[in-house]
Formats: sequence, C-alpha cells, structure tokens
Amino acid sequence: MARDAGSKASTSYIPPNLRYSAIFCDAAADGFGIKSRWRRMIEDMTIRKLAPKTQQGYIRTISDFAAFLGRSPDTARFEDVRRFQLHLAANGAHIPPLNHTVAALRFFFRVTLRRSDIIEHTTFIHEPRKLPIVLSPKEVARLLDAAPGLKYKAALSVAYGAGLRAAEVISLKVGDIDSKRMVIRVEQGKGRKDRYVMLSPHLLELLRAWWRAARPQGWLFPGRDLRHSFATHLLEQNIDIRVIQVLLGHAQLDTTALYARVATKTIREVMTACRDRPTELATPSASQRAAQRTRATDHQRRKSHSV
Repeated sequence: MARDAGSKASTSYIPPNLRYSAIFCDAAADGFGIKSRWRRMIEDMTIRKLAPKTQQGYIRTISDFAAFLGRSPDTARFEDVRRFQLHLAANGAHIPPLNHTVAALRFFFRVTLRRSDIIEHTTFIHEPRKLPIVLSPKEVARLLDAAPGLKYKAALSVAYGAGLRAAEVISLKVGDIDSKRMVIRVEQGKGRKDRYVMLSPHLLELLRAWWRAARPQGWLFPGRDLRHSFATHLLEQNIDIRVIQVLLGHAQLDTTALYARVATKTIREVMTACRDRPTELATPSASQRAAQRTRATDHQRRKSHSV
C-alpha cells in the first residue's frame, strides 16, 4: 500500500491547459528519450506560474530542438544551441520567435537541467524601436464614424477613449464598466496586471446604447466576431481567398476556406447563377461536345495502337 501511495505521489502533474501539449510531446519525446525531462519542465513552469501560452510555447520549442538534434536535448552542448539558432535565422525566423527560442532554451537548461553554462552566451536580439503612427483628432473621428455598426463603433471607441489594446477590448466583461466611479476595470492586461482606466460620459452613453441594443451577457464584445466578420465580408466582396489567407495569417488555406460556409452573400449569388442558367449548367455547349468527341477519338486511337 505504501509503495502504491508513493508511486501516485511521484506521478508528474500536468495542468489541464497543458494536457493536449503533454499528449503531443509524449509522441515527440518517445523518440528522443526526453519524456521525463519535459515533464519536469512542465512542473518547473507550473511552480513559477508561467502563463499557459508561454508554457505551451516553451514545450514546443524544446520538442523542435530535440527534433533538430535527433537526440535528447539534455546531451546538447553550446555549439548545438548555436547551430539551432542559426538554423532558425537562416530559415527566415523573425526577431520575436528567435527571442522566444532563447527564453525557452534558457529556462530548460538553467532551471530544469541546472546547466547554465550551455546558455551562458545566448543573447536576446533587440528589435529596433519605431515611432508609432499617430492619427489626428479629425482622422480618429472619421475612423469611428466609418465603423459599420454600433458594436464596432463602441469597441473602437473604447480602444481609443481608454487607451486599451485590442486583446483587452475583447476581454472586457459587462461588469468591468463602473458607471458610479466612471472607470473601466482592465483585468489581467499585458504582463498579467490589473488596472483601472478612465470612462468618459460620452463613452459611457455609447456603451449603454450598445448594451440596450444587444443585451450582451458576460463578455461586452464577443471576441471572435470582429475577426470572423472581417474575413467573411472580404470573401463576399470577391476578394481572392489566398489574399484573405495572408491577411489572417493562416498557415493552411483550408482554415480560411471555412469562411465560405458562412458567406451568405456568396451563397446567394451561386444559387442565383444556378437558377438563371439551368440549361448552360446541365447541357454542354457545341464546342464542349466537339472537345468531348475529340478526346474520345484520341483515346480509342491510343488504345488500338497499344493492342
């Protein structure tokens, strides 16, 4: 009984948000003998309360490093780490992913393996700081007036009137709007910090108008609607789906193609075309019939020669 209890206690804990990554890494790690290493890494990250996306990114980086080496990464030397960084840079990796790789390798070797010497000379790349483009008050007013609906105008007005990031806007809840103290609560913004920002009377009236129109429950602005609407509206304007793929940053065209299922304007146009041209769709034209006869004759001729 004591042995059973001890074995259960020693089982590696995997947080719910990382269980999918754990399954993925089990498959990747089996071939390199690092399963116990990355499980310990998950425990180290959990102890330090790293954000879920950070943990998933670190696990993926170490799995990629193991695949690059073709062996367990705990056998790596500094030169192996340098070759991996060079490989990423040569294949077009941008500065943020390269810095993320350095952070993941530093955590793995310094915290999990206690081998600080391996990453002693790894450095972060300093990205050039560029001044932001600042719109004039008149340009901001025209931008807000051009919003296609009340929801979009309210969301953009919050971003401008309270200085919120896009991710912070879509994470707002109805309860975050405090009309008594005239502030907006931003929960777990960048850096996982809470803060309060100002709420002007004009913005409050706009948000109240949006609430009366839509009666949102929970989230003030359902987060994915804006992105989905952007893609669907472009598709309905006959924009090439490959252009939309690039704009959305999709790696696979199949992901972008999902928007064709909800592009109602496009579906209506297809149905109209089918209704207006039934004969053309059902019966081949004279030129099409001639081409079909030619292909059939060529096929028969090739078949007789082969015999």
